[in-house]
Parts: sequence; structure tokens; C-alpha cells
Amino acid sequence: MNRILRATLTSTIGLMAVASGAYAGYVGLTWLRYGNPARPRPDDADPLLDRFLPVYDVAERHDIDVAAPADVTFAAACEQDLMALPLARAIFTAREILLGTERDVTIRPRGLVALTKSIGWGVLAEIPGQEIVMGAVTQPWRANVVFRSLPPGEFVQFDEPDYVKIVWTLRADTNGAAASMFRTETRARATNREAGFKFRRYWAFLSPGIILIRRASLKPLRTEAERRARSEPRVPVAPRAAAERP
Repeated sequence: MNRILRATLTSTIGLMAVASGAYAGYVGLTWLRYGNPARPRPDDADPLLDRFLPVYDVAERHDIDVAAPADVTFAAACEQDLMALPLARAIFTAREILLGTERDVTIRPRGLVALTKSIGWGVLAEIPGQEIVMGAVTQPWRANVVFRSLPPGEFVQFDEPDYVKIVWTLRADTNGAAASMFRTETRARATNREAGFKFRRYWAFLSPGIILIRRASLKPLRTEAERRARSEPRVPVAPRAAAERP
């Protein structure tokens, strides 16, 4: 029994050391890459998003193929309950502990778009059944972060020092009569050098959690969208022509 305990303890310590080393390497790499985000691939290009933050310090993009019409996939994405994911709950709890955040006791809606609206995010633009662009100005390094929404024109012009402008999208592109590609992208830009230093440090240390949540949400989203497509068949909504987009 003692040998088993010692072996287990040794293995656990070894795994923790590997994980710590990987995390430290990620932090260093993210710090160095700050301000030089990867440009989108041709399929990832998003003119609607470019209207609000064409130049940015960091960007994260994720996508997944879904065997469901675009409007079904889009609805499932907007209504996804991230807090139903154990990993998301664990990461948010860890952030509260690390930054000393006061626990939010307000009863919030469960859907992703409804939830984020309730904490301050605003809709900058939307193509019904296909894409939504959310945005806010904030100081994410604060323990009790506050998100402030602005009208689209004011968001573009906003340059108040010591803030970060953040936009993110939910988007479903048609990929056949009953298939789609779901995409999500997050961009952020600091309004001045001081804010950039604070945000760079924040992003280097805490972005792994943000990225893990995004990745962990993709397969449950696909499962839910495909379930809806099987149980509630609907006529796909045709994508709006570029000239009709807001």
C-alpha cells in the first residue's frame, strides 16, 4: 500500500510539474505574441466585425462543422448555457479566487447572449439567423470587472484612456442544405499604452481559461444544434445579400 501511495504521489507531482511547465511556456509565448495577432484565414474574414475593431492587440478564433442548417446552429449558439459546462464553472471560480472577485448573487438568464447582455455587453450589429457582434469597453484586470456597452458609432470612436475595447461574434455560415460552419471570434484592443501593459499581463496569465471555455463549448453546441435539426426540422433561412447587411 505504501509503495502504491508513493507511486501515485510521484506520478501526481510529475503531472503537476509538466502542467506547470506547459502553462509557464504558454504565458511566455502569449506575452511575446501580444500585439501581433494571427490574421484571419480567407474563410474566417468577417467584414461586419471589421467595422468595429479592424485593428486589435489579440484575437482568438474557433470553428466547428455542424450537421444542421445555419439558422438552427446560430440559435443554439445564442442560447447555449456555458455555465452548464463543469470546466467553465471551475475556471470562473478560479478567477474569483485569484482576483478576489465578489461573488455575483444576481439571478442571470442562461442563454449566452441573454447572459452577457445582463452583465453589460451590447449588440453592435446582427444579421438575423446568421451572426451577432457583441461589444463592450472594460478593465478586465480589475477584480470586479464592469462591462459597459456603447452604441455602435460611439464604440468605434471610444478612446478613453485605461480601457480595453472587446468585441466577439457568434456566426453560422451555410455549408449546404442541412449543414453549417459555426465560428466564433474575439478581438481586443487597449486604448493607450498603460492599459496595454495591464491587459497584456492579464491576457498572458488568464487567457488559457478563456480559450479552454471556447474550445470546450464547441462540441456541446454541435450536439445541441444537430439534436434540434433532427427533432424540429425547419426551412433554412437564406443568408442576406451583402448589400442588405447593416
